[in-house]
Amino acid sequence: MPASLSPATPDDAIPNAATPAPPVPASSRFGPPVRPVPAQAAGQPDVARAAALLADPSRARILKALSDGRALTGAVLAAEAGIGAPTASAHLTRLLDAGLVTVRSSGRNRFYRLSGPEVGHALEALALIAPPLPITSLRESRTTSALRRSRTCYDHLAGRLGVALMGTLLDRGLLTGHDGTHRPATAVRDRSSGYGHDHHYRLTPSGRAALHQLGIDLDALPPRRPLVRYCVDWSEQQHHLAGAAGAALTARLLTLRWLRHGTSPRVVHLTPSGTTGLADWIGLHPPD
Repeated sequence: MPASLSPATPDDAIPNAATPAPPVPASSRFGPPVRPVPAQAAGQPDVARAAALLADPSRARILKALSDGRALTGAVLAAEAGIGAPTASAHLTRLLDAGLVTVRSSGRNRFYRLSGPEVGHALEALALIAPPLPITSLRESRTTSALRRSRTCYDHLAGRLGVALMGTLLDRGLLTGHDGTHRPATAVRDRSSGYGHDHHYRLTPSGRAALHQLGIDLDALPPRRPLVRYCVDWSEQQHHLAGAAGAALTARLLTLRWLRHGTSPRVVHLTPSGTTGLADWIGLHPPD
């Protein structure tokens, strides 16, 4: 080979070939480059899985039907959700696998209930940010109004009546620790729904005596459950009574037939004898 000639290099193997332009960085074409999302750390809550379970309308209706703390059969839950029994069974299996509900057998029936009040509180928290479904009938309008007036929050009283009960206990000196008002601007751990943590309520001696007068044996309540807790009521944005005392009081009002369950899940109604009884017991006058 003549000395003046040299082997072709890759860049000049084809005479006059255009040199490819360097790739344009993604950031210059479409804005800042997209960073890969890191994998979720082990041990962190699997929020996406729980949200996916709650995203199905039928499963949401099943959980809503159970959110008053009662145990219901699959047939009842199917009717509440407006679906067939086989479909309800499939949904309940998924909820069981996720630990959102539990089941116990009694004879030929299987009774389902929420695995704990936290599930109900999660539903209430979602209700605060979810757009309301359109009300298409007088029955739906009445149910919505009834839920705000008086309902159960898992196993204790909520809504305007629950808040009024808490307020009366505080006004009469039967309960102490705070004034029962939720103040978002100064809240530290309290949210707009669910169990509260910023304040510490306790029954006074006269409060214990008042519950005893109603037939509630505080010494017989579950020792592992806090006696007095409170929830931030999602519809009223005030506190209502929870804990073992709140559950026992609500159960007692139902036993005395001062409260009765409504036809819709969670709705409870104050009876005429309840209106008289609560007024005589602690001077509570129900809200409008």
